[in-house]
Amino acid sequence: MWELLTRQIGVGLFLVLFGTIVRAESGLVGDNQAIGLNEAVAKTLARNPALVAFGHQRQAQDGRVLQAGLAPNPELSFTVENALGTGNFSGTDGAETTLSIAWILERGVRQRRIDTARAGVSLLAVETDIKRLDAAAETARWFFASLSGQARMVNAREAVRLAQETVKAVQRRVTAGRSPQAELARAQAELAHMKLKQEGIEHELVSTRRRLAAQWGETEPQFTRVSGDLMALPDLELFEDLKTRISENPDIARFLSKQRVDEAELRLARAQRKPSWRLSAGVRRLEISDDEALVANITIPLALSDRNQGRIAEAQANLAQTNADADAARIRNETLLFVIYQELQHSLHRVGTFRDEVIPHLEQALTDTRKAYELGRYSYFEWRTVQQDLLDARSALLDASVDAHQKAIEIERLTGVRIAQPTTSP
Repeated sequence: MWELLTRQIGVGLFLVLFGTIVRAESGLVGDNQAIGLNEAVAKTLARNPALVAFGHQRQAQDGRVLQAGLAPNPELSFTVENALGTGNFSGTDGAETTLSIAWILERGVRQRRIDTARAGVSLLAVETDIKRLDAAAETARWFFASLSGQARMVNAREAVRLAQETVKAVQRRVTAGRSPQAELARAQAELAHMKLKQEGIEHELVSTRRRLAAQWGETEPQFTRVSGDLMALPDLELFEDLKTRISENPDIARFLSKQRVDEAELRLARAQRKPSWRLSAGVRRLEISDDEALVANITIPLALSDRNQGRIAEAQANLAQTNADADAARIRNETLLFVIYQELQHSLHRVGTFRDEVIPHLEQALTDTRKAYELGRYSYFEWRTVQQDLLDARSALLDASVDAHQKAIEIERLTGVRIAQPTTSP
């Protein structure tokens, strides 16, 4: 059952992260220097420094399992009696020597220790899967941040191009004496401002790519761009269908493993309240008669009181807390899923509205306004206002698209499975 759940978790989110982006953003450098999401996630899972460090905890837990299975070593003892006394017992002629070996009878405690250690291995395996999924999701977030930065660079270059065209158009009108010199100064200042914004986006993009490369342990990115399409948006399933998958959340699986650990620790605490027995056997030599005899001994502690009742109570409380935490996590995750699902729907609606309704009208308005400005029917301020409205709408479209992808990642992380196929953007 656990192995099947683990495979569902792992395969589900990996398909999510590998399949979200399908096309390349154009406009920067050649594809031979680009990296896709599939490759980025694969590198992260193979070389992420935090994952490598966490792998040593698995080795340490394996050592705990080995230690738990080790039996107490037998004890060899040698006893001399009735020697170096007085009278008949002077010297060693009347001595009795005993050579014996003793064993500790743990009465099932060792098996309970092994069970507890093995339950810890299962819990650590879930923790490993969770860290791998978290690392993959974090890589996807930085990947989308890089992809967003590239798209912002495209928008910034378009803004610079529009500002340059504006300067040329205003220059012609000023030369013809149809516009004041102040309009040209404003247009030139706006061009400088757009170039400054482009430079800022470029610096931010460099930092974002370095953060992405750090996911697989590189301090110097070996790529110059990421390939993907922000307009390849998910086609969501119904919320009720997603809600049924909350149980596949790896965090919920962690609680299941934690319950096994708590149950094993409770059984161990109950086993330890029975004191261990001590059994010994050996050979005794009686020097006075030159004879030998077998001796045996068993020591049984008197359990007048339960000296482990405190640990039993603690283990019972820990198990109850884990069950309560699991219920709280389910409620929290279901609520968070609903909130993020609503936000994702809103982001998708914003994308559709800006892409299909707002931007086409503003592009047409910009064309008409420019023509009217050149004919002297509109002022520079009216032309510049339409330009800014178009640039703002394109930025809003980009923000909504990035937000939709980020919300999809969060939903996929909550459910542990892929929720949507990306659609091809027009």
